[in-house]
Parts: sequence; structure tokens; C-alpha cells
Amino acid sequence: MTGLDLLDESTILDGRATDAYFLRTEETLEAADRDPTIVAEVTADQFPTGTFEVFAGCADAAALLEGLPVDVDALRTGQCFDGGPVLRIEGQYRAFARYETALLGLLSQASAFATRALAARLAAPDSLVLSFGSRHLHPAIAPMLERAALVGGLDGISNVAAGELIGEEAGGTMPHALLLCFGEGNQAEGWRAFDDGVGASVPRVALVDTFYDETVEAREAAATLGDALDSVRIDTTGSRRGDFRHILREVRWELDAAGHEDVGIFASGGIDRDAILKLRDVVDGFGIGSYVTNADPTDFALDVVEVDGEPISKRGKLPGRKTVYRTDDGGHLVALADAPAAAEAGDEDEDGTGSSVPDDAEPLLEPLVRDGEVVREFDLDAAAERAQADAERVGFGEDRE
Repeated sequence: MTGLDLLDESTILDGRATDAYFLRTEETLEAADRDPTIVAEVTADQFPTGTFEVFAGCADAAALLEGLPVDVDALRTGQCFDGGPVLRIEGQYRAFARYETALLGLLSQASAFATRALAARLAAPDSLVLSFGSRHLHPAIAPMLERAALVGGLDGISNVAAGELIGEEAGGTMPHALLLCFGEGNQAEGWRAFDDGVGASVPRVALVDTFYDETVEAREAAATLGDALDSVRIDTTGSRRGDFRHILREVRWELDAAGHEDVGIFASGGIDRDAILKLRDVVDGFGIGSYVTNADPTDFALDVVEVDGEPISKRGKLPGRKTVYRTDDGGHLVALADAPAAAEAGDEDEDGTGSSVPDDAEPLLEPLVRDGEVVREFDLDAAAERAQADAERVGFGEDRE
């Protein structure tokens, strides 16, 4: 075998990146001369759970479904949700059946990554937080990771090709390998070479834990680069860290004592939300990787809820075309799409479901595709702003305390 284990874009868009039983279903329905009009919904939970996640992957979903004779409604990228449909498809079933596998994959992992990124962002609202996770994934999906990280509010990405694809410039500092190339005792030569070799717009961030104690290398880096030094980065392997917070405080003390109060401290290597909460008052920035990439994919499923205009579903699912709403108090409500307003039918149930919709409820499912044409534009900055605004509205961080 030669080549990489990856599927090209045309294979995915042709619907061949699918589970075999969908192709068997197509064959069966064609043989039976049956092709009903279906309404299907993508959900993670039927009812509100109180634990919010972030919807991402919508641009890829639109690209997948573009050109198919279907209508699609979906949440906006960056919207927080905790139950009910995030996307709804209507069309003749044989037109989109084979795309279910790819559609769920596009939404499930991106939403999980964006959710973790937002949790990290909110844990350190005043810090620089960068995405360093592409080394933990198949390189083919690095753009999806980096886009999801930015939807979640991270300040920057590290993967060069992914950045080129999504229109964002990648950044980074220096690896231990650079200093190892100069050898023990020659760290200053490595830092000076970096300063001389990279462009003026690249921040001067010196890695200071390669050979000696972090405080020693931090002092030496500051003395070597002087005013050119922006930050020091500490990426010490876990087996050598001890009390990481204490080490970072020592570095801060040593830098300040030497007159380098303006030099920041950047921490990376196994940083998760708990670490951010513990360290955010002693460091200025974080690089996070596995905390995002190790997130379990959001467990989305696509379920048929209507056939030829009649509500229907398998056991354990809720029949009927539904939508979701956000209320002024941050509530997330799931209701039938044709449910009357509360003023007409009484209040909704306390658990976020019911037969009526409050007067202040804002519907969240909006047109995405109409008869195969994508009718929505995608703005990454707007999605990130939406995620943080909606997180505050629904108390996203509170369910993770």
C-alpha cells in the first residue's frame, strides 16, 4: 500500500463516505418504487439537559448537502444548545439517505471541539489562548479543528495549511528541537538565531525549559534578547514539573526581580480547563491541544420524524417536526414546529418542553439550504462572538463548575 489513509473531497460529496446499509436502503426503496418525503432531525438529546454544547460544522454540512433537492434548517454556527434538533432536513429520502454518515461526522467532532475551546476561553477570559492540537489528529481534518477552535473563541491557531484553507494566519513560538540543535549550554545562541531569522512580525517567545531550571533559562533569555523578548514559554514535561503553579510563580518572580516585568509567561503542554483556572493569575497565555482534541464527539443522531406529512418516529424518539427556541432568561425550549404561542395555549412545561411557546421565545433554526442552494453566509468572527454571547446568556460555564 502507498499513500495516506484519507478520502478525497469528491468521494465525500458523492455520498460514498457512508455506511453500507444506506446504499442497501437505496436499492431496496428503488426496487419497491418507494421514495417518500421525509423530515429528519439531527439531535444529541431529545429534551433539554441543562448542559450546553456549541454547534459547529455547519459550513461543512452546507457544502455536503449543496445541490441536493432538499430544504435544510439549522442553528447558527456558535449557537449553544442542550437538546432538541440542531439541524432539520426535508426532501425525498433517496435524495439524501446516503449522506447521513458524513453529515453526522462533520457536525459531531466539530461541535465537540468548539465546546471544549469555548470552555477554555471562558476559563481565561483575559489571557491569550491558542490552539496547539493539530498534532493529535489526522492532518486531513486539521482545518476542521482550527475552525472549531476559533468558533469557540481561541485567539489563534498553529497549523499552517489549515490556516491557509480557512483564511487565518497560523502562529507559533519555537520547539525544543530548535534549541537541541544548538546543544546544551548554547541556548542563548539559539534564541539569538531565532530573533535574527524570523520576520519582524513574529512575537519573540523563548522556550526556557530545555536543559536547565526554568528560572535560570528565563533569566538568561531575558538577558540575551532584552527588550526584544515578548514572552517566555514553559512546556516542561509532566514528569519534571512538580508543582507547576509554584514553578511559574518562581519564573515570574525572577523576571520581575531582574527588571523584566513586561516579559509575559506562556504555558503549554497538557493544559486543560482545570489547569487554566489554577494558573490564569500567574501566566499571560496558554497553548492547548489534547484538551480540545480528546473531546468525545457530540453524540448526534439523525432520526426520521415525519413521512409524507405524518408524524412518526422509532421508539425512544419524539415524532413530529420540531424547532428549538431561546427565551429571554436564557432558557432552551423544544417544541413542535407548529406549536401555538403561550398566550394562546398556556405556559410551557418547566422542563423546557410542551405544547406552547412563550411570547419572548426566539426560534433558533434558520434556513441553511433551499432546494439545494445554500442560502447562508458563514462568518468566523461572527460565530465566535455568537458563541461567547450565547454562553453568557445560558450560563455555559456554570454547568462545568
